Amino acid sequence: MVCDMCGKTGVRIRRVTRSYGKGANLLVVENVPVINCPHCGESYLTAETLHEIERIKLHHRNLAVKRHVAVANFA
Repeated sequence: MVCDMCGKTGVRIRRVTRSYGKGANLLVVENVPVINCPHCGESYLTAETLHEIERIKLHHRNLAVKRHVAVANFA
């Protein structure tokens, strides 16, 4: 793959966890593919990934599984 920012080959796809919202409206999306370029250091999401995240957010009641998680505050 070629980096959209610098044009060099060798980008990597990392799977990350992203959170959207907060409190009772918090949604955590796991395994989000993020493109990372080792040459310029840029990380970005593709348009396809962004569209899928928006679809997940819109239909989260049907797609998400509720889990209890520990939350810590960085003081």
